[in-house]
Amino acid sequence: MTSAEDSITRWFAEQSRLDPHRFPIGIGDDMAQIRLSPDASVLITTDMLLDGTHFDLTGCTLAQAAGKAMAVSLSDCAAMATAPLAAVVAVALPQGWGPEELKEIHAGIRAAGDPFNCPLIGGDITVWRTDRPFAITVTMLSRPGSHPPVRRSTARPGDIVCVTGSLGGAYPRRQSCAPGKGRATKDDGRRPMDDPTRHLTFTPRVKEALAITELVPLNAMIDLSDGLSSDLTRICEQSKVGAVIESGKLPLSDEARQSPDPIGSALNDGEDFELLFTLTADNYEKLAAAWTHPTLITSIGRVTADPAIRLQSPNGVTTPMTPSGYDHLCRG
Repeated sequence: MTSAEDSITRWFAEQSRLDPHRFPIGIGDDMAQIRLSPDASVLITTDMLLDGTHFDLTGCTLAQAAGKAMAVSLSDCAAMATAPLAAVVAVALPQGWGPEELKEIHAGIRAAGDPFNCPLIGGDITVWRTDRPFAITVTMLSRPGSHPPVRRSTARPGDIVCVTGSLGGAYPRRQSCAPGKGRATKDDGRRPMDDPTRHLTFTPRVKEALAITELVPLNAMIDLSDGLSSDLTRICEQSKVGAVIESGKLPLSDEARQSPDPIGSALNDGEDFELLFTLTADNYEKLAAAWTHPTLITSIGRVTADPAIRLQSPNGVTTPMTPSGYDHLCRG
């Protein structure tokens, strides 16, 4: 099942008819690639974040919100194992905001970008004339690392499926379009939306992605923004494969373990911004033997030729895995 957001993204890709020589990677991946010359290219992505959707300024600072916006785009660089170059940021400010708020926004951008040598090089400022929320858009530029960018569409049957870090509980009060799913309520047993949780403080896995691809080639990769169930579906649909995920191997965060449904939290909460990638079994063994970075890498399943995506319990029972992560175009 494809989300409404994925369906319209696919429609845009069909309309674009890009020249693959000029644009080796187009609509539908984490970044688009623009060929500048036979030996040089740049990658680009853009992300818009809204107060009340991606963060809540009643429960976080403006610097945290701006830092998250920058980190989200840096995570797109990680998803393709590319090196960040620079960012351009546009903001829409509520009435009454001015230089002091802009300085706080700048502080958040600097705090997120400096560890990756990714400066702010320009942008735009506008102010609402009516009562509207703060919005921030980051356009990120990156360059290929020492290896070609890793795409979503090249997973292969027999690949091992891996994730970095832990999953679930980063920002669980978001909306799914899955059957029976809707906007969370105050009585659903989950933490309040404005809790200052991990979705504001995560570190994009840029360094990990570049380090992994120096050790072994990867077949496919994506960052976990909308939830494992949805983002794995994107890899599988674009690669025309399926997968079996072992629920007992999922690396649960402390927040997920405390939730009423720890596995559901790990699969569907989203905003983890960890890496989900596939590689051959031989290369997984090489990676496991050579990996010394403190960030955990966990094997959670395998890619199958059968296009179904299934969840396998510790006792061997398999059930269909429905993409139940976040979907901006959900009207539920």
